[in-house]
Amino acid sequence: MAGTLRAISTSLEEMLEPLLRAATPILRHAERGPEALAEAARARLDDDPGTARSRLRVCWDGGLEARDDYLSRAILQPWVRLLAAEKRAPERKRREGACPFCAGLPWMASRRGEAELQGGQRNLCCALCGGEWEFPRIRCPGCGEDDPHKLPNFHDEARKAVRIEACDTCKRYVKSIDMSVDARPIVEVDDLATVALDLWAQDHGYTRIEPGLAGI
Repeated sequence: MAGTLRAISTSLEEMLEPLLRAATPILRHAERGPEALAEAARARLDDDPGTARSRLRVCWDGGLEARDDYLSRAILQPWVRLLAAEKRAPERKRREGACPFCAGLPWMASRRGEAELQGGQRNLCCALCGGEWEFPRIRCPGCGEDDPHKLPNFHDEARKAVRIEACDTCKRYVKSIDMSVDARPIVEVDDLATVALDLWAQDHGYTRIEPGLAGI
């Protein structure tokens, strides 16, 4: 297995063809998902090779238009996680607030200690490689805003450990779990169990930096 992993390139351009070959079963599986996802997967299966390559390149470049391309992220993810297992960083432009290993965007955050304490720790979790990295509590991962008056947070009284950490400058947010309340949460379960928070955030004009498991 180690030899196989070392044969995998760190360059997206060199990996485009094998990634597209591996995409078919992923897209076939997505066809069995919610209707919107299934429809997108069916359309992707009909892509010509040039369009299919362009979709992955756009997602990899990380522009705002790539945020909703859940399927490209699903296709890229196994490759990046194999590289992570070998500690071989992919060749990708680094971005403020992004994962220091693969430059992926955070889909969740975890907190330890009281939010008001400067020594409190916040870790961001990468949607692509699955890694975590420490990030200042009073800073937006999306745009770098560090004015606390522009960084509101919102929570549901029924699930106080999970909250929306928003930014009024870029109107984006990350969902965050307080590990001091429960040190053993299952992030995927907590994300799905609090979809109502995402819907509330959308209704108030905020967009999640990177969609969660529900595609929001």
